[in-house]
Amino acid sequence: METKGGFYITQIKQLQDRIFERLLIENGIEISGGQGRILFILWKTDHLTISEISEKISLAKNTVSVVINGMVNKGIVARTINPENRRQIIISLTDYARSLQAKYEVVSEQMSTLFYQGFSEDEQKQFEHYLSRILDTLIEKLHTNK
Repeated sequence: METKGGFYITQIKQLQDRIFERLLIENGIEISGGQGRILFILWKTDHLTISEISEKISLAKNTVSVVINGMVNKGIVARTINPENRRQIIISLTDYARSLQAKYEVVSEQMSTLFYQGFSEDEQKQFEHYLSRILDTLIEKLHTNK
């Protein structure tokens, strides 16, 4: 049996990213989707290490580092040395980043509405349950084959 789940997920992700970035620009938020994912994590829990951010958004540490460098240069986040562990760098929100949160949440809600257009609440829950199962399987595979 030919399956297309992975293909569909990849296409959805690419289109979602393009539409989301367009909505951000239309709402006056000049950040990339990658920067938005990092901000989303920091809005929930500020003052994280690059490793913690990397784990939470499932991106490689070096990729996260590159994105964070751009964010530091734009004044979106700040990088400080952890006083308790001098080898650790802590990434924190700036006042500018905090000022973007409400606008970003509006765009996120617009995207969510578009994403689930035509789905009943039960279909949405079922769909997310299936995606969660796939994600759990992939995470388990990643951690058992290091």
